[in-house]
Amino acid sequence: MILYGGLLMLDVNELLNNAIKETENLNQGEVFLVRDLFKGYEWNRISRSERLLLGTLFLNYVKTYKNFIQAIEKTSSGQQKYKIKFEG
Repeated sequence: MILYGGLLMLDVNELLNNAIKETENLNQGEVFLVRDLFKGYEWNRISRSERLLLGTLFLNYVKTYKNFIQAIEKTSSGQQKYKIKFEG
């Protein structure tokens, strides 16, 4: 953890691990953004540069390790959308 402005902040690797764990709560066919894997106030506390890095790391994780998450189109603001694949 990193002390930032008097608050304990998670480092990007911890944020990535939390995001990956949160995908276990999603349903088949569900579409999501990385930001959806965090509570609003948690996401807002992450700096822009760390959010960009987190997005890159999550995409790399999905491409490398996950069969049940699929990267789909990007939003108009450039955020990567993901979808939980159906089993079978």
